[in-house]
Amino acid sequence: MPLLDGRRLWFVGIGGAGLSAYAAIASAWGAEVGGWDRVETGYLDAVRGHEILIAPDPVVPDGWEVVVSSAYRDRVEGRSRADFLAELVGLRESVVVAGAHGKTTTTGMIAYVLAQLGRDPAYAIGGDIPQLGGNAGTGAGWFVVEGDESDRTIAALRPKVAVVLNVELDHHTEFASLAEVRALFDEWTSHVQHVVHAEQLEPVDFQLALRGDHNRRNAAAALAALEHCGVDPRDAQPHVAAYTGAARRFELRGEAGGVRVYDDYAHHPTEIAATIATARELGARRVLVLFQPHLYSRTRHLAKEFGRALAGADIVAVGDVYAARERGSGVSGKLVVDATSDARGGARVGWTPDVGEGARWLAGLARTGDVVLTVGAGSVDDAVPVLLEALT
Repeated sequence: MPLLDGRRLWFVGIGGAGLSAYAAIASAWGAEVGGWDRVETGYLDAVRGHEILIAPDPVVPDGWEVVVSSAYRDRVEGRSRADFLAELVGLRESVVVAGAHGKTTTTGMIAYVLAQLGRDPAYAIGGDIPQLGGNAGTGAGWFVVEGDESDRTIAALRPKVAVVLNVELDHHTEFASLAEVRALFDEWTSHVQHVVHAEQLEPVDFQLALRGDHNRRNAAAALAALEHCGVDPRDAQPHVAAYTGAARRFELRGEAGGVRVYDDYAHHPTEIAATIATARELGARRVLVLFQPHLYSRTRHLAKEFGRALAGADIVAVGDVYAARERGSGVSGKLVVDATSDARGGARVGWTPDVGEGARWLAGLARTGDVVLTVGAGSVDDAVPVLLEALT
């Protein structure tokens, strides 16, 4: 009997990366699924053919079991996204990948290798993996998924294998200190049979399609996790090497006027420093960065750290904060501009609240051989076409 046979599951916020993946998996595992969202998204492709309602306000039909995105928990009653994920993880042999940075890349890498080796994985990933054709897979093998510490919901997951990539203070409205974050991970991993601590591993020493030392560490973690899944590292290595990563993870978006433009989801100082270092590996004449801070709380608490990371670039434009789920608090991207100037006296840094304005400013300064990075977890990637057009 299918694992969820007889269930009718209605997903509120089904257009998001997470719930669309969970809905696709639930359908493959026997449930009748449907859902609501405010707008059409590309993630709905994973659940085309099911009952999907697009409307300004949440819709919940009678007779369905409701699973609610965290974005709508204050408007709709039902099971939380995290609670439902915990159920899915408990139904299969599972791998959960967690940590402040690299989750999507590493989760995708593990799922990709299992797929290439014919292990038919299921997976739910927080971004598109082009080599897998999306972010959700519904196979009959291991279930590979990202875990989220931002709201502590990872504590409820009970996989067979846990991967901890790194532990940093990144969610300042939830945690008061790094010690609290460490305590959460320690409590979670105490319930897991096999735990991979990436920071204890040596980076892989073979050639990867992905650039950067951080990805060599991600690859080491993926290989260790795959070994716990019964995969010989010698069989996994060629597929790890061939893995090209997730969308918006140092993704080449185009070249114009002899200038290459890469887009990256980095939204924490550690990630930004790694992205700039990766651009240096390309042999760029100069590295120019358009950065859009993500969340008021993160910008306020980490402004100095953002400044130090961005000071590694040659020219920087900083947009205003992408608020996401937070309300305005008097914090702006100008904090990061000032911090970057403080971190490196004489740094060429522009305060460009509109990211399109920042794209045009950087395009006017870029020269043949330069690399321009658009960086952030918000809407900064919308500036890429503006940038490429201005470079032409």
